[in-house]
Amino acid sequence: MDDTFECFDLEQVTSQISSELGVPVGQVRAAIDLLDAGNTLPFIARYRKEATRGLDELALRAIEDALSRARELAQRKATILKTIYEQGLLTAELRKRVEECTDKKVLEDLYLPFKPKRRTKATIARERGLQPLADLLIAQRPLNRARCEVLRDFVAPENEVPDEASALQGACDIVAEAWSEDMDTRRWLSEQAFGFGHIASKVKRGKSEEASKFETYFDHREPVKRIPSHRFLAMKRGESEGTLRVSLELDDEFTLRKLKQRLAHNPRFEFHRDLLATVEDCYKRLLHPATESATLQALKEKADEEAIRVFASNLRELLLAAPAGPKVTIGLDPGFRTGCKVAVVDGTGKFLANTTIYPTPPRSDVEQASKTLCALIAKYNVELIAIGNGTASRETDAFVTDFLRTHDLKLTKVLVSEAGASIYSASELASREYPDLDVTVRGAISIAHRLQDPLAELVKIDPKSIGVGQYQHDVNQTLLKKSLDREVESCVNSVGVDLNTASAPLLSHVAGIGPKLASNIVEFRDANGSFDSRQQLTKVPKLGQKAFEQAAGFLRIHGGSQPLDNSAVHPESYGIVDRMAKVLQVTPEKLVGNALLVGKLTAGEFVDSQAGLPTIQDILAELAKPGRDPRSEFRVAKFAEGVNELTDLKVGMVLEGVITNVTRFGAFVDLGVHQDGLIHISQLADTFVQDPSDVVSVGDIVRVKVLEVDVERKRVAVSRKQVGV
Repeated sequence: MDDTFECFDLEQVTSQISSELGVPVGQVRAAIDLLDAGNTLPFIARYRKEATRGLDELALRAIEDALSRARELAQRKATILKTIYEQGLLTAELRKRVEECTDKKVLEDLYLPFKPKRRTKATIARERGLQPLADLLIAQRPLNRARCEVLRDFVAPENEVPDEASALQGACDIVAEAWSEDMDTRRWLSEQAFGFGHIASKVKRGKSEEASKFETYFDHREPVKRIPSHRFLAMKRGESEGTLRVSLELDDEFTLRKLKQRLAHNPRFEFHRDLLATVEDCYKRLLHPATESATLQALKEKADEEAIRVFASNLRELLLAAPAGPKVTIGLDPGFRTGCKVAVVDGTGKFLANTTIYPTPPRSDVEQASKTLCALIAKYNVELIAIGNGTASRETDAFVTDFLRTHDLKLTKVLVSEAGASIYSASELASREYPDLDVTVRGAISIAHRLQDPLAELVKIDPKSIGVGQYQHDVNQTLLKKSLDREVESCVNSVGVDLNTASAPLLSHVAGIGPKLASNIVEFRDANGSFDSRQQLTKVPKLGQKAFEQAAGFLRIHGGSQPLDNSAVHPESYGIVDRMAKVLQVTPEKLVGNALLVGKLTAGEFVDSQAGLPTIQDILAELAKPGRDPRSEFRVAKFAEGVNELTDLKVGMVLEGVITNVTRFGAFVDLGVHQDGLIHISQLADTFVQDPSDVVSVGDIVRVKVLEVDVERKRVAVSRKQVGV
């Protein structure tokens, strides 16, 4: 038999992905070819629409993921076939079943009987020569001999089978293992688990007092088919912290009755009663634990996928939050004893000055703090004040509010999330950016930058530290990183990046660049001055033609020698713009930003073998409004005056707040009281809500009514129903 085991068939995989995703085969194949050629998702989605016939980034992600799963499955098949072949057990029929298998779980069930095992009761029994007896028991054909005669043939004291009972027990151990590895039996039990099983969690003895946060799950039980992902992840966290025991409960009486009918199927067989006992042993010792493990693993994978999807969606909304723009900004990092750190940055984010003020207890030096702020505002023409939302934020916010009112200043102040700022401040990156500044000052600078341009600042921080996830430390970390990295890349490229001001972390997320090339670009810029054109990128060390092709369209150069470099028009299409300009008898520069002129052009006139209609339409749209920012207009939530602490909240109050996190069970809203309120999914709208992300997103400004305040447990319940949202 052929001992090569290549199992990846591109045509077959393309067809499978097409069927799975409902995307025509031609589009799937085009996407796969582009991905395999090293093209990035943003580049394909934006600049290769003709090839894929307009597949968007979400569709391309789905194809990339399906392709990755298919390749992993093919690799696993090859490993399995090779292992079974080396055992001398690979038949043509088995090989065909493995090669045609399209489900990872089914594949592992097929492989289970051949999988190298640790030393078990069954392997010991086989070593003692009891496999032939086990085969007789499995066959269950009448032997027409006395039981003792059958067993006597297998008694072998020299092989540690001293008597008939030992022989029977060893053979039954082999039978139990064989039954536990039967694919149909395992599949039936899995169906029972997902159809009728329950997930149960119980508190471990002596743990109830020290783990009150898991009190809901101390004695909890709900159907496998209905358990929400967030509750399952909460149970698993309780288990990982040593507080809970999570298990699968089946109807054991019903399950055993059905298993006995399936497995011990011949009542006239001489060893029928022994096989009935073996069924019970097999179920309790092997099948139930295996089913429990597989069920919990499947639920975990499903919960991980859902939690990661929610996290990625929240992260996207946060990254694409409206920027306040290039305005001189004061960043305030609030504090009590150590004071409030103040940093001033200009419209480009350049650090200008820093100091410390003490407007909050214990010093409460409001007069001096006011003088200091007045001087900074006057000296640098400050337009915005960003206040971190951590410790002492509400006290600092109250001081700034009173300060602005007293001095009749029209500055805009905004409470900004500090999540992850302390991690950035102490990072190697922050040390390189501001080597001579204290970590607390770096934090104030970061807070100012977050208001000016959330995307440019937040890419410097590990997304898991930003605080918009659900059980982010409990889910599959590899999948989480891949999903979040994708989301960051998508956001950065959809907005575009200023090549002459972007940090290395921001540049590293541009399609085709990555951390090393980003550092090379910044070093080249520092050594040679600002880039005058995109084409200059080719002079950056290690930045080849492929990287240039992928990245160029997403990079912007303001005031360069080529006006199109400040647009999303790709350099490969500059010739098309030249043709458009000639038709109108103007220079290409006259077309950029001139919607009236662009409106005189007809897209179909410029379609050729190099560029189809989608590309031409994109070029015309970009020329009409170059450098369009997909982010929304900047708005500020107005927190209620006098509502600074949980104790200030009263049932019935209607307040304005900012959505900070969206989960499967609802959304959290910052009301300015140091503790986010929960809008349960049932309170998100006056109509039924299937998915919270359908009605709210991170960063949304909403009006809510206070339903319940639990000061002791630090919990606030609010509602969007009938409050004029």
